[in-house]
Amino acid sequence: MVEQTLHSISLYLPEIVIVVTLCVIIVADLLVKGIKQVAAWIMLAGLFVSGFFVMLQTGTTDSIFYDMAAVDPFAVFFKVLLILTGIFIVLFSMKNTELEEYSTRIGEYYMLFAGMMLGMMMMAGATNLLLMFLALEVTSISSYVLAGYTKKSTRSSEGAMKYIIYGAVSSGIMLYGISLLIGVTASTDIYAINEALNAGTEQTLILNLSVLMIIVGLGFKIAVVPFHFWAPDVYEGSPITIAALLAVASKIAAFALLIRFFSVTFIDSAGLSVTGTWSSIEGIHWDVLLGGMAALAMIVGNLTALRQDNIKRMLAYSSIAHAGYILMGLVILTSEGLTSVMVYLFIYLFMNLGAFYVAILFMNKTGTESIEGYKGFGHRSPLAGVAMTIFLVSLTGLPPTGGFVAKLYIFGAAISAGWIWLVAIAGITTVISLFYYIRVVRNMYFFKPGESDEAITFDTTSKIILFALLIPTLLLGVYFQPVLEFARNSMLMFGF
Repeated sequence: MVEQTLHSISLYLPEIVIVVTLCVIIVADLLVKGIKQVAAWIMLAGLFVSGFFVMLQTGTTDSIFYDMAAVDPFAVFFKVLLILTGIFIVLFSMKNTELEEYSTRIGEYYMLFAGMMLGMMMMAGATNLLLMFLALEVTSISSYVLAGYTKKSTRSSEGAMKYIIYGAVSSGIMLYGISLLIGVTASTDIYAINEALNAGTEQTLILNLSVLMIIVGLGFKIAVVPFHFWAPDVYEGSPITIAALLAVASKIAAFALLIRFFSVTFIDSAGLSVTGTWSSIEGIHWDVLLGGMAALAMIVGNLTALRQDNIKRMLAYSSIAHAGYILMGLVILTSEGLTSVMVYLFIYLFMNLGAFYVAILFMNKTGTESIEGYKGFGHRSPLAGVAMTIFLVSLTGLPPTGGFVAKLYIFGAAISAGWIWLVAIAGITTVISLFYYIRVVRNMYFFKPGESDEAITFDTTSKIILFALLIPTLLLGVYFQPVLEFARNSMLMFGF
């Protein structure tokens, strides 16, 4: 027992580092007052050390803490994405003037951020229903408080309140679904549940009901229709750095949990690798249900984004639409489909964070989040204007950017599996998305700045961060083989 625990601890070092980082931030916030951004530097150091231990786990396949969690290539892939996102969010936060008003309690911000990172990393490796729910709640509770961090703003308080209410309801529904599933299968381990389901069960109605309830909870986290109502108000009210975190990291962690949960628990593995059919549950066509949710997310997200003037609300609806595109890969449940999801998330990380970062830079200089306020921005700051254009082109899915490769792979996987109607909807909504993305570009370049408007310049650090997001967005449009191989190797745990 002691040996198993010590072995598990040795493989849980990335998460332990984040816990230690959280504790150090609390102590530093109490004792160290003279050093500016000390909490940010501690958080950044913690993420780099955690990332180092994650990379040491490359190629490892093991079960830890008595089959509560897994350390495998799949978990490593998503932890790498989460830590990359976390590093960028810390850098964004250090540059975000919106947080300066709350500098006296900035330690709380990074403490909660560390808690959210811990929860998301736990979600990537959890293989037990109880740990999955615990990880989800650790993530959620931290994000509720972070969403209302700028508490002097009424829209921040409103967004956080809506987030808590929707989150509490969805968590309660999901927990009840988990309890039903445990009752039907007499197990909390997803591999044992898979064996029980493949052996056959007479309680099909309760089983289907439990899966529906679990989908409600996970659908809330990825903000997919019809569980998306919280996202626009929360994104608009949150600090823009937290909006970026919710748009990217929260989705990455939720899809990691969603893929592992469905691909292990409910699928007959013999049928999965060959046909990608959902063969362990009878009664509801789960692929059609998820396909319908994906289609609704693409339609609602893109059509509603057309009417937005606030850049954060526009990116919120954009992220809802992208959740639909990503969900297409889970509908298929083949090696090609799941690999395309992972490639999409890797590229989505850079292009979406890039768009948020330019919005942060512009807001720092002008104090506005209005898209109308972007008029002449391309002339006043050529570098940031070009960067924003490339990020938006990539989000649309046009060559030669990484977004084109992401959509090419996920559309190709859907066509190969025969989901022509879903690809048709995805194609039409992609064209629609071009209109609201190009509106930002039009405002930046088709309007001349006023005579009193001065050129906007940024410091060297801001430019380095911008290039760190811009170069991968462009490079992945022409050279993406390493990412594809990384994703494929991460699928080995499913037997592909």
